[in-house]
Amino acid sequence: MKFTRILLFILGLVPFCTQAQLLKAKAKYTRADTLRGMLTPLRTCYDINYYHLDVKFDIDKKFISGSNRFKFTATENFTKLQFDLFDNLKIEKVVYKGANLPFKREFNAVFVTFPKTITKGSKDEFTVYYSGNPVVAKKAPWDGGVVYTADSLGKPFVATACQGLGASVWWPNKDHQADEVDSMLISISVPTGLQDVSNGRLRKTTDLKNGYTKFDWFVGSPINNYGVAVNIANYAHISDTYAGEKGNLSLDYWVLSYNAAKAKKHFDANVKPMLKAFENWFGPYPWYEDGYKLVETPFLGMEHQSAVAYGNKYGNGYLGQDLSLTGWGLKWDYIVVHESGHEWFGNNVTSKDIADMWIHEGFTDYSESLFIESNYGKQAGLEYNLGLRKGIDNDGPIVGPYNVNKEGSGDMYPKGSVLLNTIRTIINDDAKWRDILRGLNKTFYHKTVTYDDITGYISQQAGMNLAPVFDQYLHYKTLPILNIENVNGRLYIRWIAEAANFTMPVKIRVKGGEYKFVTVTNTLKPFEIAGLTKDNVEVDTFNYYIGTLIE
Repeated sequence: MKFTRILLFILGLVPFCTQAQLLKAKAKYTRADTLRGMLTPLRTCYDINYYHLDVKFDIDKKFISGSNRFKFTATENFTKLQFDLFDNLKIEKVVYKGANLPFKREFNAVFVTFPKTITKGSKDEFTVYYSGNPVVAKKAPWDGGVVYTADSLGKPFVATACQGLGASVWWPNKDHQADEVDSMLISISVPTGLQDVSNGRLRKTTDLKNGYTKFDWFVGSPINNYGVAVNIANYAHISDTYAGEKGNLSLDYWVLSYNAAKAKKHFDANVKPMLKAFENWFGPYPWYEDGYKLVETPFLGMEHQSAVAYGNKYGNGYLGQDLSLTGWGLKWDYIVVHESGHEWFGNNVTSKDIADMWIHEGFTDYSESLFIESNYGKQAGLEYNLGLRKGIDNDGPIVGPYNVNKEGSGDMYPKGSVLLNTIRTIINDDAKWRDILRGLNKTFYHKTVTYDDITGYISQQAGMNLAPVFDQYLHYKTLPILNIENVNGRLYIRWIAEAANFTMPVKIRVKGGEYKFVTVTNTLKPFEIAGLTKDNVEVDTFNYYIGTLIE
């Protein structure tokens, strides 16, 4: 997902600021926010195993109708549960064992009561039938919903994008990131002559003999609700393979028919170098069973699992711009690299609460620097990472409030990336750093995670307590300030920071000399480096995103 300030930064499109779904400020939270964001007993009482989403798109009327089958395992005894569907969509009925279940709606939450207790450990199912006109997205992917437009030949061009706003904007589900369905069948019926491209692999195409064709896509791996996608157009299909760490990975590109030639050339130049870099740094592509797809969409991009949305006009950079202003960002397609990076961080490793969206965006923003390093050398990657600081506002904590479906500051993108480079510098062992990144994807493979899961794992594998560093950069908007004082001819040093017991080693040298690591706490203490004075001290602010106060 791209944060609004990127567009403000490069294009000055102020109206986007008020339309961004993920990043608009909210001063207080309501019952509706809690129903959407909290894992209450009515949600945790069942674990989703399988969905069969079966939906027809009437494009002319911007109307959808269909059903979703919920197969689940009871984690507790219960008679009532919650699923989610936006209240502008009508629930026709909820069917359980051939009978209609009673249900009540509150905001976008739906509460279903069963005729008898569903016992812990039992497997069961129900089906929701629904219809209506889902929210139409105005500036997808920032505001979310369904995009209805036409290609340059006047043919329908339709897609979904709902991160943050919620998948329940267009289909019924347990709309919380913590519970990913284990597998899913996505059946989408569209006007005959068009194609639907969704996640996973195409199992079957059926002419319904009523002016519609149904496309059945099966996802054989866990998938998060917001990653489930519908893309409808007159598509051309380009196929290829990549010899990856787990064998041959299928590559499928679905593009508007008249873009096939330039799409093939452009994707050939970007996709395999991206996969090679990310498999090296993060481990095998997480979805070999479902394949890798790029799907042309009428919006810029989104990390739809195994069906990455692409709308960057087959050019390098981000809409032709370099977000780092270093030149390195113009050598590759930002959307191909960034959105594909989310296949590891966001889709494979998924935050349980959107408050920890920095796990998705910080690591994926950082993946851009690693992509550059793999293709142009480490110095180039570091220069790009340094350039990203221009996009940091330090306007609020990166971690958002929990249980209300609200993320933190948009700084989660560039500041998250810069933080990870700082952590790498502290560890000072590139082989270990690579092992940590690969280990995150292996340890938390196809799992949902918390803040403590990620920060604790990195500290454990690094062999050092990095908790205060993560705390300062993620929970406070201000930077730690390295304070060096000359007291009666002797140098003293400390960190000025909000995080409790803040400690971070930093690289210091006599100007022009060799850097040395100095362990610094928030208590003013003397330190010595041969020949160092307050007038010739040089701090590594190339790799450390910090403030300095030398007096």
